[in-house]
Parts: sequence; structure tokens; C-alpha cells
Amino acid sequence: MAYPVFVVRWPECIGLRFRRSTTSVHRHKRLDENEQYRRVVHVLREGGVVAVPTDTVYALIAVASDRAAVERVYEIKGRDPAQPMPLFVGSVEQAELVVEFNDAARRLAARFWPGALTIVLRSKPPFATRAAAGGDTIGVRVPADPFLREAARQLGPLTGTSANIAGREECRTAGDVRAQLGDAVDLIVDAPVAADARPSTVVDCSDPAAVRVLREGAIGRDAIAEVLAGVAMLI
Repeated sequence: MAYPVFVVRWPECIGLRFRRSTTSVHRHKRLDENEQYRRVVHVLREGGVVAVPTDTVYALIAVASDRAAVERVYEIKGRDPAQPMPLFVGSVEQAELVVEFNDAARRLAARFWPGALTIVLRSKPPFATRAAAGGDTIGVRVPADPFLREAARQLGPLTGTSANIAGREECRTAGDVRAQLGDAVDLIVDAPVAADARPSTVVDCSDPAAVRVLREGAIGRDAIAEVLAGVAMLI
């Protein structure tokens, strides 16, 4: 990539307050008419890696179908190349194009998406991404942030892993990202992350009869169990 690292200060009117609805986006200028948004999409489309605030923590995003861009995310994080990375998608309908849904996953998605729940499911051919690390399952999430949803709708699923060096603390500000990752990323979006934000909860629904909580984060185990009652066993 030939892009210099630069910071985009995101206007609050675009809706990066991470509400569970898109009312703030519709009330103000459309995302696709915003210069900063177009710049982010351009960098991603050209194979770049962007650090963005999400409804949980800062994330590194790249177009999931761009193998070289996804490899760069692994390199920037120092992540084990055998570990898969989750995806951001723009809607349940887009998620259904890349993974095989079952009743348990549908119930969880209906209750918690858009939001801080990553659901691991079996990949659906012909979709393929380096982010799956050669496995037949991958995590997907519809984030609460309207910017990420719209970018995924325009460009296809995006990688969505935390913007930090593997093993180090998650980043909550653009300054944190610069301090940890320096010039490794092509663009940093500077906007607030809630002080009490937590990483997404990760559940494995690849076995429709037995759902596993792989990481308990923003959404508690009890809330998940309530949704799955009578549908699947939670282990």
C-alpha cells in the first residue's frame, strides 16, 4: 500500500455513538455522501487495513475476500496464522450468504444483532476467506455501528479483530492504536469508544444441539441461555 498513515476525525453526526438503531444516521447526512466515509471505503477497496472504533473496542478491518489484506492484519497483530479471525457483516441476510444458520443461531441473531455477539458457524461455499485460517467455521457479527454495517454492505464481509498486538491490552482511542501499531495501518478513524465497552461475547453454534460460550464479554451467559431455552443446550 502506498497510503501514508493518517487519522480521520469522524463527525459525531454520522452516528458513531453505537446505538442499536440507525436513527442517527438517517437523521443526518447519508454515510455515502460523507467525505471521510468515502475515504475509508476507498482505502479498504484498494486493499488497505483500517483501524476503527466499534461498539466494543477498536478493530482492525480489511475486506475479507482480499487475501493479501487479511494477511496484513495477521502480520500487524502478530496473530497466530492458524487462528481464525471473525467477520463483520452488514445484516443477517449478508451473514446467511457466508455461513450456515441453524435455529439456535437465528434466535441469537434476532435478539442480539446488531450488537456485541459473535456467532461461530460453518462456512457456506463458495464463500472463502483467509480469515478462516483453513477451517470450516468462522465467527460473524452484525455490529451496532452503522458505519461498519454500511461498509460491509458495500464491500462484502470485513475482518473484525481487535486493533492491538496479540496478547496486549485492547485499544480504546486512536492514540492507543498509534502507540501500539505505529505506521503499520493505513488509516485510523478517530472517534470515541464507550469507557465501559467490553469485547463481544463469542458463541459457537456450529453444533445446533449444543452451543458453547467461547468468550463471555458484553453479553452475559444468562442472557444467552434465556434465548436458547428449549432450542439448544448451552455448555
